[in-house]
Amino acid sequence: MPTDALLERFLTELKVLAPRAVWAHGSLAGGDYQEGRSDLDLIAVLPGPVTPGVLWRVAVLHNRLRAQPLAGGLHCSYLAPAALDDPRRAHPTWAHRCLMRRPVTPVTRRELHTFGRVLHGAPPVGLLPPVSDRELGDFVVRDQLEFWRPAVRKARLWTQDAWVDVGLTTFARATVTVREGRLIGKREALDVLPGLGAPAEVVDDIRRRRYGDPAPPAEEWTRRRGELTRDYLGSAIDALVAAYS
Repeated sequence: MPTDALLERFLTELKVLAPRAVWAHGSLAGGDYQEGRSDLDLIAVLPGPVTPGVLWRVAVLHNRLRAQPLAGGLHCSYLAPAALDDPRRAHPTWAHRCLMRRPVTPVTRRELHTFGRVLHGAPPVGLLPPVSDRELGDFVVRDQLEFWRPAVRKARLWTQDAWVDVGLTTFARATVTVREGRLIGKREALDVLPGLGAPAEVVDDIRRRRYGDPAPPAEEWTRRRGELTRDYLGSAIDALVAAYS
């Protein structure tokens, strides 16, 4: 399986940094991983500070993997032990074939504690502080309000598959988190969306593209799909935020 081969090669290359732990979260850990479609979302806890020298080694490591199948979807954040406590702190992250900085959000932290997959070393318990229900709820609602609500106004974004797929599934996941205090994956999010009033034809379109082998969508459908999604999400996000407040 290409995924297993890539992970094995990654862990071998990572030995030079002597990580204390390597964890998987997202679909790879949650059981909804689709090879060739899903990203590989990883966290590596290093033994000390992430210095410029360490970052250079990280970049070299990932560049060595470039030719490996699926390597473009392997994303890994590199954390120093002293920087594990603050969910707002951005950490060096290799994603989309380059280095950037990203926080390890309360959602990721809760995923790691709930169903995180240990690929190497110590489990999250004992290294990573737990996330309260209030902290988790505050984060997902703030994400809907500050990121997704403004994005709904930008029509050009919603002609892209990724914005439609992630926008709708993230809203469903946020709603379930707020109402029930639990995390769900994309598959369950698609099951939940019709009951939340999402346009059924758009939900079906996402399901076909994620779990089937559909033909490329027609331009007219792509435009209409974006309009349906934006019309739904704007008022749905407003209602979620108002109910939470």
